[in-house]
Amino acid sequence: MTRSAAFLLPASLALPLFAVSLTAQTPAIPLTVEKIYAHGPLIGKPPEGLVWSPDGQHLTYLDGDELIDLDPGSGKPHVLVSRAKMASLSGSAASDQDRDHRSRYGQPSYLWAPGAKHLLFDSNGRLWLYDLRNSTGLQIAFTGQASGDDPKFSPDGEAISFIKGHGLAVVHLHKGGTPTEIVAPVPDPATLNGEVDWVYAEELETRSNYFWSPDSKNLAFLQMNEANVPLYPITDWIPTHAKVQLQRYPQPGDNNPDVRVGVVGADGGKTAWVKLPIRAGQDYIPRFGWVDRRTLWIETLTRDHKHRDIYFADAATGQSHPVLQLSDDKFVDDNYNVLVADGNIVLSNWSDGHNHIYLYSYDAGNLATTAAKLERQLTKGDFDVASIYRADHAHKLVYYTSNEGNVLEQQIWQVSFDGERKQLSAGAGSHEGTFSPTSGDFAEKSSSRMNPPTLQLCQSGRKCNVFWATHALEPYGLHAPEQLEVKAHDGTTLYATVLLPAGASSPASVPLIVNPYGGPGPQEVADRWGDALLFDELLAQHGFAVLHADNRGTGMRGRAFAQAAYHNFGPVQLEDQLTVLDAALAKYPQLDPKRLGWWGWSWGGTFTLYAMSHSDRFRAGVSVAPVTDWRNYDSIYTERYMSGPSDFVQGYDDFSVVNSAAHFHGRLLLVHGTGDDNVHMENSVQYVQKLIEAGIPYDLQLYPRKTHSIAGPDVRTHLFNRILAQFEQYLMPPATSSKVE
Repeated sequence: MTRSAAFLLPASLALPLFAVSLTAQTPAIPLTVEKIYAHGPLIGKPPEGLVWSPDGQHLTYLDGDELIDLDPGSGKPHVLVSRAKMASLSGSAASDQDRDHRSRYGQPSYLWAPGAKHLLFDSNGRLWLYDLRNSTGLQIAFTGQASGDDPKFSPDGEAISFIKGHGLAVVHLHKGGTPTEIVAPVPDPATLNGEVDWVYAEELETRSNYFWSPDSKNLAFLQMNEANVPLYPITDWIPTHAKVQLQRYPQPGDNNPDVRVGVVGADGGKTAWVKLPIRAGQDYIPRFGWVDRRTLWIETLTRDHKHRDIYFADAATGQSHPVLQLSDDKFVDDNYNVLVADGNIVLSNWSDGHNHIYLYSYDAGNLATTAAKLERQLTKGDFDVASIYRADHAHKLVYYTSNEGNVLEQQIWQVSFDGERKQLSAGAGSHEGTFSPTSGDFAEKSSSRMNPPTLQLCQSGRKCNVFWATHALEPYGLHAPEQLEVKAHDGTTLYATVLLPAGASSPASVPLIVNPYGGPGPQEVADRWGDALLFDELLAQHGFAVLHADNRGTGMRGRAFAQAAYHNFGPVQLEDQLTVLDAALAKYPQLDPKRLGWWGWSWGGTFTLYAMSHSDRFRAGVSVAPVTDWRNYDSIYTERYMSGPSDFVQGYDDFSVVNSAAHFHGRLLLVHGTGDDNVHMENSVQYVQKLIEAGIPYDLQLYPRKTHSIAGPDVRTHLFNRILAQFEQYLMPPATSSKVE
């Protein structure tokens, strides 16, 4: 349930100043659920898979069924691989789970070869080497899996590695592409060599678990032994004979995967294992890589999330020593990325109260005993760094995004190793970048609350050329929500938005729907585009007002704001939401305090159940894919905030909504995908049992085979029609009592 894991309707980023404001358009076309969800994104489909070639001479992206190449100098696009060629590089259809994992975890469908003369396409496990010189493709391997195969070129471009059979495989291209050699086979079915398991991908945002040495002779990989991790059954009831997939899923207090780093030759042979002082089946290795061809760096994280250390290790002997140690008395921030090169370490942490960038140095000539020395805190102030994109060691620059200057925006910045900062993006809203590996050029994706994404190619001197924009929403005349700032009980500023139906002015004439996420990580109230705006607008067209607020415990507001969620998974969040709700009711007398609704997804779904069992103010709610007992969720996420079940027994009891189900007020629609491998369906089943025991009516909507995102135009259309119907049925009739019976 990371920032990406928790369900958020997709939020892209920012628009240039010349864009046409949607608020200036005259309303013409009413929205429907079908228009929003049934035929793909209403704004169109922005480019996907934006990738720079290693030499910085190409910026490519997928536009539908074609691969487009942008000239970095002029920004002019041309077709690099045609639709017909792409169709010939096909594989078997992927399952719902595979499609979800590729999308959710950002697994690329193609990558550039080091010499920029070849591309590798990953078509649902079929690996095609495409020669750009003669426009031909050769299938070099079949991984046997549609997601998680993680192909890579060796640095010299002479070999391709990937995951096959949970082990590490290499194809040497100079040998004709065959045979496939399993250089690091797994000893048993419970072991993964170089493959990322579900919990690392979801909670540590680990995208790869193996890396080539700079000289292309060795591979370092993480071995995960999951033999002692409990198995969870995910059942597919669609076939006549139901099928069960067993997933390794550590719940709070369970054994975690036993992890260690190994080094193996590109031609196979004996694996050398690194010796680290971590506890088997307990601690984590979020990131690792190569310092040079003989030395590894490895980041470790203790199970209680209080200690984050970096080690250097000799790849041949496995001997290691710590070079940098960070700690926190509650939990360290979950930005685990580390950039190590040329005697410098660049990383972010929130030791001064906000997430900032730090520059450390080490003695590159004495890697066996060197320790990291803090050279400089590169960013400082009342703001948070969101992402570090690239460290340019040659020019001593770091490229990153932060909300400096406006907590609701995100801008692209550079900072020198001397600490001089420069803003690279322009205009209000939110911006994100994809940087060239050889220069300061970058592709910028920008949006604002009322303007969908625009993409442009920017040179380091800030000359930008737009290569994708949309005006598809102009005929719909969307309305901008109003911004609120409310003081929490402790004086903290809370940000919120309220979208009101057009023309509603009579007192107590408008029902209000509260729709927070509320959990750790995401910042929902921000000046960026999100498709949630379209459903909010639809609700407004049906006569509802919609309230969004970020309570304490959410992200991008500093350490203290985020750590409000430590050992507090309900009370402080509900207190803040009710404070904002009361402020909105006081400011807008047209809102009816007797017709209130609440809905949310994932942590937000849990929040719906918590709010409606700890307050009697809400008449109707929708809870999608909720965690109903925190003992059911995964170990990494839950223990970061709640510690282990034996260490915080009262908290697990008090904050698990299954224990307060008998106090639920209002009418509930409970929604779950039966194939959800993130928040398992057992959560909703257990909650239903408690509702039955308490004699409380409910509605249950299941989506067969669907995962946590419940993706697909057919099911999304069905789901959001159900949500709309729930609120129309229970909030539109006039209320007769301030309490819901």
